[in-house]
Amino acid sequence: MVEPKSIKEALEHSDWITAMQEELAEFDINQVWTLVPPPQDHPIVGTRWVFRKKLDNAGVVIRNKARSVTKGFTQMEGLEYDETFAHVSRLEAIQIFLAYVAHKGFKDYQMDVKSVVLNGELDSEVYLQVKARICADKV
Repeated sequence: MVEPKSIKEALEHSDWITAMQEELAEFDINQVWTLVPPPQDHPIVGTRWVFRKKLDNAGVVIRNKARSVTKGFTQMEGLEYDETFAHVSRLEAIQIFLAYVAHKGFKDYQMDVKSVVLNGELDSEVYLQVKARICADKV
């Protein structure tokens, strides 16, 4: 099975539906948003689904990951955001961290993080259009 390019393709396979439900459950657990009716007088930032297969060292699929991401091109600087963040590390940052750990003689533990949520207070309202209801209706 190839990675779906659209939500329509993903909804044809129960594994991808489960992956989308897991992503939405993480949002619920972490209280990422509050579901409200769309306002008429406020800009709404769109979202889309990104689908990826996670492989082990032998190239065997170990799980399917579905991520709901914002369509950044719909945001306007100064209105919807000031800074953006990615939950990935640069190689240089990892090298510095490991050098410091080795220098201090610390123990380093590796773990896989299922979901990363940037937690902070917003000083303005931001509305996202989340196309997730279709996922729940299809199950």
